[in-house]
Amino acid sequence: MVPTAFKKYQQLLTEKMEKAFQQEREIREAASYISNTLKNKGWIYACGTGHSHMLAEEVFYRAGGFARVRPLLLPKLMLHESATGSTTEERKEGYAPLLFNEYVLTENDVLVISSNSGRNSVPIELASFAKQKGAKIIIITNLAHSQSVASRHSSGLKLYQLGNVVLDNFGEIGDSALYLEGLNTPIGPTSTVIGSAILQAVCIEATAQLLAQGIVPEVFASSNSDQGEAHNDALLDTYKPLVKML
Repeated sequence: MVPTAFKKYQQLLTEKMEKAFQQEREIREAASYISNTLKNKGWIYACGTGHSHMLAEEVFYRAGGFARVRPLLLPKLMLHESATGSTTEERKEGYAPLLFNEYVLTENDVLVISSNSGRNSVPIELASFAKQKGAKIIIITNLAHSQSVASRHSSGLKLYQLGNVVLDNFGEIGDSALYLEGLNTPIGPTSTVIGSAILQAVCIEATAQLLAQGIVPEVFASSNSDQGEAHNDALLDTYKPLVKML
């Protein structure tokens, strides 16, 4: 039987997920940066432009997610106000001071940056900014794509060249991975699915590392359960004044 289109996509995702989870050294290293940050009362900053902003939201105020997360989400760099506008804006320099306008980045912090192409100015500038401040930088990117294109930043650097650890999402060049007969343009992007899974794997490993040291991290529960809401309310009393978007 010829596989249906969605089964072909499932197979592609499964193959890429297998490769992504073989990055055991990188996952453990990224987890150690996060566990050390939480151990030292630092902050996890998370950002991305365009569709990659969803990975910043993936770890923010989420059931099972760490409380000490500050997402860097600027509407101009997202999709909900102007999708085409965000494509223009992510290529501009000068956004790092704006994104960190209300926060002070230190060597105790970690910055998670997601960018499939890794070529646009905003994520590259953010990584450079974090490097200057001594923060650890975790990159989630598509190495095949990034290595096939030129940087759009004045430095000539690409994002993967600035990370303390780089996690590859093993995407196709251009992200979409599936060709169907009768359509010349590929469909079925994989960066969000694989990127989210890698990022959650890092956070889970970081949690295990902390527990092994006898440290219980502050983690949100589901606000849609009665017990979870009370649990979260206690965390929010502490963190709402410290996290702009809470």
